[in-house]
Parts: sequence; C-alpha cells; structure tokens
Amino acid sequence: MKYVKPTSAGRRNMTFADYSILTKKKPEKGLLVSKKNTGGRGAGGRITLRFRGSGNKRMYRMIDFGQGKINIPGKVVSIEYDPYRSGFIALVQYKDGEKRYILAPDKLAVNQEIIISEKAEITVGNRIKLKNIPVGTIIYNIELQPNQGGRIVRSAGSGAEILSHDEKYTLLKMPSKEERKILGECFASIGMVSKPEHRFIIIGKAGRSRAKGRRPRVRGSVMNPCDHPHGGGEGRTGIGLKHPKTPWGKPAKGVKTRKRKKWTNKLILRRRKVIKTT
Repeated sequence: MKYVKPTSAGRRNMTFADYSILTKKKPEKGLLVSKKNTGGRGAGGRITLRFRGSGNKRMYRMIDFGQGKINIPGKVVSIEYDPYRSGFIALVQYKDGEKRYILAPDKLAVNQEIIISEKAEITVGNRIKLKNIPVGTIIYNIELQPNQGGRIVRSAGSGAEILSHDEKYTLLKMPSKEERKILGECFASIGMVSKPEHRFIIIGKAGRSRAKGRRPRVRGSVMNPCDHPHGGGEGRTGIGLKHPKTPWGKPAKGVKTRKRKKWTNKLILRRRKVIKTT
C-alpha cells in the first residue's frame, strides 16, 4: 500500500496499490483487443447500467481462464497491470512457444515455472484437479463444470479453502464463508489472487473515480416523484414507503434474488453470512 502526502483535501486520505512488483514492459501486442465504451448501454441502445461512461481509454487483455495447455510447462515472463480487473495478471510463455495471460496469484515470481496437469506439485501458480489437491490448500480461478474454464474466485486477494473430499465432490469454503460442493474433476489454481490490499484502497477524490468510467451516482431521495419512488416531498423527507424500491418499483436492499428452485441449491451446504445493517 502506498500513501501520499496530504497536499490537498483529495489526497489527504488517498492510497494506491504497490506497483513495484510489476515488470517494466509493454503489454503483449498479440493479446490486446480494443473494446468500445458502451456508456452503460445494451444492444438496443438503451441504458441498462446507470452511471457509467467516459473514463480513460484502455485495451482489453485476453485472459486464459481455462488454461488449456495441459501438461505443457510454462515460464512466467512478466507480471503486469490489467485495467479491466482488480488483480494483476501474468504473461506465461509455454514450451511450445505460445504466450498467454493468466490471473497472477500472490507471491508469483518472474521466471518461475508453472504447469497445468491433473496431478502436479502443490506450488503457487500450478493448476490441478480439485480431487488431487490436499485439504487446507487455498485455491482460486475455480471451474464450476469440467472443461468450462475458471468462473469463480477471481477478484483481487480472494481465495477458497478446500475442506474435504467426498466421493466425486470436493467441499470448498468460499471467500464469502459459503460452503459448497464442486465436482472433483474441475480444475483450480493454487494460491490466492494477487493484490490483496485492493480492498483497503481509498479513491480519495471524484476525479479518480471518473477516470475509471464511473459517473456520479444520484440518490433516489433527491429526485422527483416521476423519476424515482423515493423522490418528492418538501426538504429532506423519508422514502415514504415500507421497503426501499428501485427506480422501477422492484424491492431493493436485502431482497433475495436467487431462484428458489435452482438446481445447484443441493450443492450449497451452508449459505454465506449476510451482515445486517440497521
């Protein structure tokens, strides 16, 4: 974590991540793709995600979440910054000469060798099937279905813990403290995602948030009644409703949105702990 001198009100509490571990090189040109800024608009041209737009221009890095280079050793060429995700990424060159980006785990070093195999040494960066990973190991970039590619535990500083193995399933403790079963044939990477200090970063000023493509978020209570269910009234008034609602009249804040009859419910043994705020 990097702290700055309080030369202004915005910089007084501002913090930055430690980028000293990054390699000083330009991104791999063959793995860059231009991505148009949608401004929160969907295919129909209407805003589907509010308060998005502008921001700095950036190129998308093609990340290999599945890591299909089975049994082909690779060498870490560099650890780089990715503007589209919270953690760092690593450029890996495999024995056949191909280069790919992967999610960089914490404490991964340049020139370190990694491998993707059904059975391999339990070291940071290696990718192994869940059924062959010892109990107590921290993992990330986990598949939900075999050959699907990593789907969960991909944000900065996150990691899941293996609790036990039971027949064809492996019991995991997720970063949210939820306990669920995943097929042992699924792959996962050893370690936790890099940049664990990400959750302690303080933006500090509005301009830094705008540079990330976030526009000011307006409270519903200061809108007019025609714009939001919470709007209207004289002065600072309450929402006037029994429960908070979205601008489209649907329940918000704490309402469960997961389908009750979802087939994966049987794989979740303990739900995540929800912190209630009063």
